[in-house]
Amino acid sequence: MNNIVLKIILSFIGVTLLQVLVCSNINFMGHINPFVYVIFILLYPVINNRLLFIFLSFLLGYTIDIFLDSGGVHAAASVTIAYIRPLFLKFSFGAAYDYQSIKFSNTDFSRRLIYFLLLIVIHHLIVFSLVIFDKTKTVLILQQALHSSIFTLILCLLFNSLFSKKEA
Repeated sequence: MNNIVLKIILSFIGVTLLQVLVCSNINFMGHINPFVYVIFILLYPVINNRLLFIFLSFLLGYTIDIFLDSGGVHAAASVTIAYIRPLFLKFSFGAAYDYQSIKFSNTDFSRRLIYFLLLIVIHHLIVFSLVIFDKTKTVLILQQALHSSIFTLILCLLFNSLFSKKEA
């Protein structure tokens, strides 16, 4: 089996287990839950098949939905950010994305922060909009999305820095 395929499979299983067994049981300050499984979507290799990537993102979100009994909100949010990801890669990394030469471990921290932040906030806005689904509770949706986005961003940046290899 190809090394990249094995790495993708292991990271898929790893983030699913981390989310379901650890992060889903965190209820910081009563309402803040990190959704660290999005790191799989954020760091998925750029040069791979896009259709496969969107399918894996759906499968990841659907798996999280099954374990959390959340009715498809994670699948919807995961597919959405997987679909719009190329726009944010181009916005954040510019020419490196155009030439398909992005290695997240070698990118500038500020560019990586902007890329992570934008997609995490969009993901969380979708999740909480679908969970709450009441336009009269817009402030609550924004508040929960913002707080959980900050917590998720911190954990994703931490995991990225801990588990990435810096190449010279």
